[in-house]
Amino acid sequence: MTTRRRRTIGALLAAAVLALTTLPTTAASAAENYVPISGAGSSWSSVAIQQWAVNVQQYGMKVRYASTGSSDGRNQFKAGTVDFAVSEIPYGIKDGGVTDDPPTVGYGYMPVVAGGTSFMYNLSSGGKQITNLRLSGPVLAGVFTGKITSWDDPAIKADNPGLELPKRPVVPVVRSDGSGSTAQFTTWLSKKYPSEWNAYCKQAGRPLPCGVTSNYPTVPGKGFIAQPNSQGVSGYVAQKANVGTITYVEYSYALKTGYPVAKVLNKAGYYVEPTASNVAVGLLGAKINEDKNSSAYLTQVLDGVYDNADARTYPLSSYSYMVIPTTTDASLTPAKGKTLAAFDYYFLCEGQQQAEVLGYSPLPINLVQAGLEQVRRIPGAVAKDVDIRKCNNPTFSADGTNTLAAKAPQPPACDKLGAEQCTVGTGGAKATETPRQTQAGSKGGGATGASGSGGSGEGATATSGGSSSGASGSGGEALSGGGSGGPGGTGVAANAVGNGSPVQCDADSGVCQNVAALPVSVDALHGWSSRQTLMLVAVAALLALVLLPPFIGVLVSRRRVRK
Repeated sequence: MTTRRRRTIGALLAAAVLALTTLPTTAASAAENYVPISGAGSSWSSVAIQQWAVNVQQYGMKVRYASTGSSDGRNQFKAGTVDFAVSEIPYGIKDGGVTDDPPTVGYGYMPVVAGGTSFMYNLSSGGKQITNLRLSGPVLAGVFTGKITSWDDPAIKADNPGLELPKRPVVPVVRSDGSGSTAQFTTWLSKKYPSEWNAYCKQAGRPLPCGVTSNYPTVPGKGFIAQPNSQGVSGYVAQKANVGTITYVEYSYALKTGYPVAKVLNKAGYYVEPTASNVAVGLLGAKINEDKNSSAYLTQVLDGVYDNADARTYPLSSYSYMVIPTTTDASLTPAKGKTLAAFDYYFLCEGQQQAEVLGYSPLPINLVQAGLEQVRRIPGAVAKDVDIRKCNNPTFSADGTNTLAAKAPQPPACDKLGAEQCTVGTGGAKATETPRQTQAGSKGGGATGASGSGGSGEGATATSGGSSSGASGSGGEALSGGGSGGPGGTGVAANAVGNGSPVQCDADSGVCQNVAALPVSVDALHGWSSRQTLMLVAVAALLALVLLPPFIGVLVSRRRVRK
């Protein structure tokens, strides 16, 4: 090879290296100029928030979110250490005699996502996992106030005529930190079972009436376990040795870690699961503060959800809120406001399309419209005239009704109070049917949510509206309890990100494997994109230009020699 050819090849290789190093910079510079923002709060909503934060990196946005609990998020926003907070309850709630005062700066609430507070459990009988447990309101109140202490209690048996329940202690796992999920659950307890709740709070030394609290009271000797964050409580229940445990947590944590949730008895006399459809139906009974001049604008009153008479209702359904700034201060700049507004526009429309896959229910059209109006109040926001018809939200319809709720299937006959119960699993254990030997003379139940199926509807197709544990597709990443890695671990259920490695959980112990980590904030873009494709094509072309001429020259020389 001649010196000139070596120099030419060297120059071309240098050009290839230069293309590889400059192409990302050029693509990034074409994006909007966004500055990083940070938020903190709800672990109930964190599966959705953190997934959306990963998604918007493609637009040049960097959103850091710390899943520290609703109370901490509200406190951090009040102190000015974060740019936004996420909570299930607003400011101003009196908790244990202390009022949570609002910030001194301007703020507002924006609906983020809807969902159901579920009751994830780890229970087996005869060495086989139970995945079809049913619980009524009085039983849940009894469990979480220490009145019901064994899984073979007659009240639990009455809810589950098709199960042989073990004589094993009930171990309630509650939040040790201030949390929105605790506030949601205790709001329900205080409204529906005030006598039991007040009696329990009195034992814990709380002032009466107990009412709503973000910090779950515990009584020594009751056998309760306290863990921080949704990751902590779900992770504890997922431990191999912790059979008999039950916790309250967002549905997504059970869905993505392969664990079942209890079907809860509703006003119509059916045991239902917190699927996207059943949550959408339940929230038709919610009242929303529509007074734009009120500091509580867009907050919710859920009494009508608890007593919604529709047979499809999940009675512990609710919304979460983002606390947004409406004035600038020392920490919030217009540049940060621009990023926050762009992020909000994303999740109010495009992000809601992923809600069901992530274990939530998408916002209805009235709350999306209200949220879009709230975005304009953020200092520095670049206001957009969003065509609501292009949000592609599964709840939207031309006449404003909630399509997801309207199409929600009726529960099967085997989910009716007193009937032989359905055998198909729930939550993340939908694919695991409770074995016959675990049933007390069961004749077989229909598939969960199979509309119109009877008590003997084996093999019916499940159409309850929830996403299965094997759901794949975009944005299915979600936090989990960490399996055998110890309580409080954080991970991503591989079965929800479409990577071909399903989460596997031991039927007896509930320990999950194939769980990968999800960072809260990532600098680099994830996955294969058009940028990588362009880079690959460029490199291939350059290599062809470098290598083909010498190769052709060698072939020509050989032919000449042969001649």
